[in-house]
This record gives sequence, C-alpha cells and structure tokens, in this order.
Amino acid sequence: MSSRVLTPIRTVAVKHENFKTCEQSGFCKRNRAYADKATASGSSWTSPYNLDPKTISVKNGQLTGTLLKTLEDGSELARLPLTISFLESGVARVTIDEEKRQKGEIELRHGSPARKERYNGVQDWALVGGLTVDTKISGTAGQGEGKTVVQYGRQKTFKVVVKHAPFSVNFLRDDEPQIHFNAKGLFNMEHWRAKIDREPKEGEPAPPEPLEDESTWWEESFGGNTDSKPRGPESVGLDITFPGYEHVYGVPEHAGPMSLKETRGGSGAYDQPYRLYNSDVFEYEMDTPMTLYGAIPLMQAHRKDSTVGVFWLNAAETWVDIVRSKASSNPLSLGIGGTTDTQTHWFSENGLLDVFVFLGPTPQDIIKRYSELTGYSQLPQQFSIGYHQCRWNYVTDEDVKDVDRKFDKHNIPYDVIWLDIEYTEGKKYFTWDKDNFPNPIDMQKQLDSHGRKLVVIIDPHIKNEGGYPVVDALKSQNLGVNNKENSIFEGWCWPGSSYWIDAFNPSALAWWKTLFAYANFPGTTPSTFLWNDMNEPSVFNGPETTMPKDNLHFGNWEHRDVHNLNGLTFVNATYEALLARDDPKHPSRPFVLTRSFYAGSQRMGAMWTGDNLASWDHLEASIPMLLNQNIAGFSFSGADVGGFFGNPSKELLTRWYQAGAFYPFFRGHAHIDSRRREPYLAGSPYIEPITQALRLRYSLLPAWYTAFHTASTTGEPVMRPMWYVHPSDEAGFALDDQFYVGDTGLLVKPVLKEGATTVDVYLPPSPGTVYYDYFNYETYTGAGKTVQLDAPLAGHTPVLMRGGHILARKERPRKSSALMKWDPYTLVIALDSSLSASGTLYIDDGESFGYQKGAYIHRRFRFYPSDEANPTNSPLFLRSELDMSQDTKEAKAFLKTMKDVRIEKIIIIGAPEAWGSKTEVVAVREEGRKEKTVPLMWRKGDGKRANWAVVRDPGVGVGKGWQVEF
Repeated sequence: MSSRVLTPIRTVAVKHENFKTCEQSGFCKRNRAYADKATASGSSWTSPYNLDPKTISVKNGQLTGTLLKTLEDGSELARLPLTISFLESGVARVTIDEEKRQKGEIELRHGSPARKERYNGVQDWALVGGLTVDTKISGTAGQGEGKTVVQYGRQKTFKVVVKHAPFSVNFLRDDEPQIHFNAKGLFNMEHWRAKIDREPKEGEPAPPEPLEDESTWWEESFGGNTDSKPRGPESVGLDITFPGYEHVYGVPEHAGPMSLKETRGGSGAYDQPYRLYNSDVFEYEMDTPMTLYGAIPLMQAHRKDSTVGVFWLNAAETWVDIVRSKASSNPLSLGIGGTTDTQTHWFSENGLLDVFVFLGPTPQDIIKRYSELTGYSQLPQQFSIGYHQCRWNYVTDEDVKDVDRKFDKHNIPYDVIWLDIEYTEGKKYFTWDKDNFPNPIDMQKQLDSHGRKLVVIIDPHIKNEGGYPVVDALKSQNLGVNNKENSIFEGWCWPGSSYWIDAFNPSALAWWKTLFAYANFPGTTPSTFLWNDMNEPSVFNGPETTMPKDNLHFGNWEHRDVHNLNGLTFVNATYEALLARDDPKHPSRPFVLTRSFYAGSQRMGAMWTGDNLASWDHLEASIPMLLNQNIAGFSFSGADVGGFFGNPSKELLTRWYQAGAFYPFFRGHAHIDSRRREPYLAGSPYIEPITQALRLRYSLLPAWYTAFHTASTTGEPVMRPMWYVHPSDEAGFALDDQFYVGDTGLLVKPVLKEGATTVDVYLPPSPGTVYYDYFNYETYTGAGKTVQLDAPLAGHTPVLMRGGHILARKERPRKSSALMKWDPYTLVIALDSSLSASGTLYIDDGESFGYQKGAYIHRRFRFYPSDEANPTNSPLFLRSELDMSQDTKEAKAFLKTMKDVRIEKIIIIGAPEAWGSKTEVVAVREEGRKEKTVPLMWRKGDGKRANWAVVRDPGVGVGKGWQVEF
C-alpha cells in the first residue's frame, strides 16, 4: 500500500512535480556547483582543507587531527576534528565533525529548540558491532613529507596515506591504490555562519555582496512548505574515487540496473544523481536514479578478482554522482587496453562525515565486514519463506476463509494471508471492523488448522479521533513527533488527520510494546504477524509526501537529521513489541515486513520494492533491484508478484509467479481497484504453470532455508549476481537478469519479456564445469558463452544446476510449509567433471530462538572419489559429516525430535557410465548401525541428457553421520 490518495485511483505515472530534482534541492545544487567550479578550474583548483600537522596523533588504533578550512573571505579558519579509526576487522572509519557545532558555539534562528550539533546518532541505530579498534597498527607521522602513513589490517597489507595539504586520504592494498578520498578536491563541509542581513539600512553603507550563492542557505520552499533551516547551511560532501574500477553496485533503493550508471555525462547516463531520501513514490518509473522507499548507502566497486567498498553512515537526504574516466595505457593506444576510474561524489544535507572503507579483496569479505557492523539478516521463521497471499483488501473474515478454502480445493500451497488497512474500524490501528471481521479468532483457527498465519498492517500514523485510546495515550504522554514549535505534529494520511509515533523515543518504544499484548490487541494470536507500511514516513500533505524537515524528534533532533532512519526505528519498535507479547521463556521469532529501510533493517525482517505496476518492465526491473538489495546485506527482499497497480495479462501473471518463486520474499499483492487474481482464478492453461511454480518453491524450501541461515551467519546474499560468484569473469560484471540461489548452484534465468518462449543463459568460462537442466538433466558446458533454453509458458522457470553442488529438497506436496515439517528429504547431487560435489543442509524448529542454544542440525554432504587423481576408476563415497551442532541439552532435545526424519532418496546427476550394470552396489554405514546394501537404479541419458541414478530409501537419518559407498 502506498500514498493512495483519498480520491479515486490515478492512472498516470509518478508525479515528478511532487519530488525534488537536484536543482530544486539547495544543498545538492550547491555541491554540484562546487564540483563544477573545481572541474572548470582544472589544475589550478586547490581544495581549501588542510590537515594541521601539529594536531596529528597516531595511537590507540586511531589517527586524529584537526582540519583547517580556509574561508573565501579569509576572515577565519573553520576547525574540523578528524578521526580515522582502524578496526580489528581491517575496516577503516573516517569521521569528520565541526568544532563550533560540536561545542554548541552557534546560534539557532527563529528561537528553534533544535539541537546545535551535527547528528551523531546514526550509529546507535544502524551499527551493532565490529567497532573494536586495532591497537597494534603502525603509523608514521611523516610531517616533513607532508603526509602521514598507517599500516593496518589483519596481515598489515592495508595502508592509508593521509596527505596534509591539500587534505586527501588514499587507501591502498598491497601498495596498490584502491579508494581515494578528496582526489578531486570536492570535500566540502558547510561550516556554521551567522546570517548577514543584506538589506541596506538607512544611513549605513550597504553590506558587501556575498561571495557565495546564499539563496538556499536560510530557508527553502517546496510543495507549499517552507523549511525554516534554523542551523543554516550544513551539508557535507566528498569525492570518492575507485581507481581501476569500472563497475560500482549498491546504494539501493532505485529502479535501475545493478551496475550503476553515470550521472554526469557518458553514454546512457542519467542527468540526476542517485538520490537517497526515503519517499512514498506513487507508481515509480523504471531506469531512473529517483529516490524510492529505502536507503542503504553502501557502494561496492568491482574489477577482475578485486572488490572494495564504502559505507556512508549518514541518515539525512543524500545524493551520489557517478562519473567514469578512462586512462589509456599509452598515448598511442586510442583508449584500448587502458583502465577506468569510477569517480563518485557524495553529499548529504547535514550530519557528520562518517565513512567506512572496506578493502576486500573479495565480495565475501565486503559483505562479511559490513554485516559485522550493521548486523546479519534475520533468520526468518520457516513459514515466512513460503508463499504469501495479499491484496488491498480481503473485505471480511468470510472472504479470508473462502480464499483459504479455494487454495486447498485447487491443491495450491501457501503459508500466509494478509489484511490491509480495511480490517480496522475506521482506519484505527489495534481495532477490528466489527461488521466485517466480527470473529477474527475463528478466522485464524481455520488458518491454524493447516499451519497458516495471518499478517495485518499497522502504520506509524495514528488517527486523530476523540475517544480512541491509542491516540489519547500518544498525546497525553508526548510520544509523537513534534513540529518546529515543539508541539505535536498533525498531518494527513489514510485516516485523515493523524499524528505520528516518534519511535526514536524510548518511552514511545516502551508504550508501543504494550499495544501488541494479546489482551490489548484482542483478535490477535501467536499466529498474527505484522506489516509496517508508510514508514518513510508518508504524509499526504507534507513536502515530497513526507514530514517537514524542521519537525522535531526525541532529543530535539530535527527530522532532516534522521529522515532515512525513520523506517528502521518504527520496524524496530514493532519487532520488539512482537517479542514482548510472547512468554519470555519461549519467544518466537518476529516476522515484520517493512517498506522503508536503512542499513541495519535486515536484522528485523523483510522488505519489498513497494508499489510496482502490472507491467513487463516492472517484472524485469525486479531482478536487478533485488540483487542490489542482497549485495547490500538485505537478503529477505521481494517484489509484489503480478504488480500492485493495474491488471496483469494472464501471461504476465504466470511469468511473474515463475520469477517470484525465486524471490527470497515471495508475495502476491494487488490494489483495491484491480481485479481479483488469486492463483486459482487464472484458469487453464495458466493455473497449471502457476501451481508448478509454487510447488517448486515449496519443494526447495530446505535449500532456501539453508541459504537464509548462511545469510544470517555470514551476510552472504541469498540472491547472488554473476560477478559475486565469478569475480574473474568480466563478461558477467553487468549481468543482472540471471542469478544464483545461495550456495545451491542453482542458476536462475526467469522469462522477463512478453511472448518469449526461450531464454539465453550466460555460462561463465569455467574449465570442466558442467551445468545440468534442473528438470531434465540436459548438460551444458561453462565456456564463457550463451546457451538457449526452452521456456514455454506452460513449463518451468529456466533453472540450471551447476556441477559440484548438493542440495536438499522435499518432494511431497503439502498445503503449507508447517505440514512439511516431518517429511523426509531428497538429496540432489550434481557431479562435476571430477565426480565430486558438496553442499549443506540447515534445519531447526523454524520458529523459536532455540537454535541460538544449539537446537539445530547443520550437516555437510560431500560426494568424492577415493582417488581424486583417478576418479573414474576409484570408489566413490557420499558422506554426511561435520556436524556443527553444539553439544547442549537443547541440541540433544532437538535431535531427539528429529530422530525419525530421514533421507528417502538420493539422486546423482552425471552418474558414471560404469554404474550401468549395477543394481545393488550401495553400502550404507550410519552411526550406531550395521552396514547394509540398498538398491541403485541407474539410467542412461539420451541426447544431451546426463546419466543419472537414484538410491531409494537408504534408511539414513537427516541428523546422523553416515556414509554411502558406491
């Protein structure tokens, strides 16, 4: 749900006039003009920032000093404290503050009660660890040389060279430059200054003309709102260069390609910077740097076998320009064989300059270190990675029960049904419409009978209506966001006149927890979970459909300071509330879906790409959008299947289900004015492939859950782009329409074009690597080429399985994931050219936090020849090994509950020709049991299909160690 106005649905695309361009954003315009001035000046440009060598200190894991800013009028020097922290993880953190604001030595205009400092609280919300400094760094002041050098990193292979005048910071790995701060001299911290009245007074000389354009320093108007800007201009900007790197990724959320485009010149470039300012963008467009609902200011740069990154820790409105420059290796090369530098220019409206630097060298290193800082993706409840059925709105409890029955009638699995805002009484949260939902408990009992759940929406706006206990408490306890006069802010959203909870306020958080108690929210059960929408926040009558920037939050921080954090704080409040409603001895993992997010939101739930359209271009855009989410640490992500606005054709709906079955978060959703489109309504010949896609998702849930576990422990994405898996293959660096699922080896290429019945899949040049069609075992060789796969509408999503991998699945169709809990597993083994493969399986109870005390099974499966040098003539083994479970009472209790869950089938793809004459060659040895022989069925592949074999009912437990000898 989005900023659906209170008038009939609009049929036009996004209203650009409701959102600022860079020219209309004062600080963006100023920083771009600063960059233009520097560029136009060429070699004569000198950055006005110098590091005072007398202030430099290198000790206790930090380099500290003071930057001096030379002002254009020469009247004074602005002092800017610098700290570079070297963390034990090998990450460096560069922080620059402003001394006058830091000490409160400034005056605010209009008598504003706002804080005087630059906001330094982002880390309190976004960061959870990884900040321990490395006290063993070695640094040399080098004052005579005009630079300070520090060696750092776990093997001391990283180096930072800080040039004093003009100030710049160069980060090197193995003495090769990787990231350069202020190489172009665009660092710009707008220092505090008093406003000068430029109007001449009678009898006095006219004041001097300003040296800079002050038109947007002191106030700024847009959309009928005037921003009072009590602290004056306070933006911070910095150029960050990635020498030798052509591709940069990340900074979600934008509807564009995964490899980010240039924004100032270049082929196919945008004319606006990438904007990060969480906004309710109605019917957003494709291929644009326009801001959307969330912001993760993490950028990764990649070249062959090397990945580096930066994390810009600032929650204010931020823009990022990107320019590429190519340097020839020699003057006669005509640009051939040279290297490309990517030059980025970041600027935020206010706050500290606070940047983390990751020197890799692998993409796994980047995401690991970033996740140590901001937290790993939540390990979700098992049900939440199944299919979710939603629309605005299911209108009665009988409507919900009818949909539930029809899924069962058509044998279509699903796990969750959702209720949008119309379930409430007059759009008052924590209530039910008594006419349409008179018995929500009975409704949920029907869902519970098949292990299904209910999700209801609760947004941050609280209806302003007398006699409504929630709003009465919000006002009486001062728990809402305030306006610039420090009185409660009133705006307009779905309920009409509304107030907004201030989730930055600890008292508001404590109060919010009480509202979700079952006694205070009657009609909810332990199977009721939450959807937080409109939390950018969306304010229908506000500037850019959000809050005025001079609103005040807890601690008197302005909204401009914290805007991009707002969604995270609200989800945090809801997450904590769901924890608090349970018995503290037996808490369940919360499930919360959020539309707005920031770095760290991945710890608390899932996100989706907002209010997309039922169009082919929105289906196509969903893949790069989700890939950028995943490499930015937020794996639990999805897009509304079928498109929120409009009515998809039956072909588009079918293709979207086939693609959506491989989204980490898989939900169908639709607007209130769209036609009903539950899967069972598609009719033949569409219902069959839609059902196949859903059943495929459910059969692979063990593999999906294992991938989510990996994300929750290492940060590695569930959806993985080609460059992440094949960092040496330059042909795959910009590919964003195919991807791998976790460590499974599954390579997915959805059909994204209308009328297409084939897809072209790119296979990287990997000598000896074979790919198998997941469904019919046809073989393809990875040779840096494109292969064409048939993809009829009535078929499956095109999926290849890379040789060398093992995955687990469940093959018995069920109505929900809960009913699959005790079903046996099938292992699918895709052999590589050396007859080897490996994979993992992670299992826990799928709902509690018992896994934190060892209540899980984590097995590694390995298929290998006894003589790797002569695999075709040596015995082959399959082993279940490396039990990584903890030796705790909880672990033992969980293993006991799983003692009867077994492996019922083993499928070997690429089975050796020599097995053709064998029918009983499998010796099974399990912990504590005797060896036994079981049947083997071998089948010769025809045409391009690989040979394959099946071991049926080997009789081994999923939680046991065992070995199969072929």
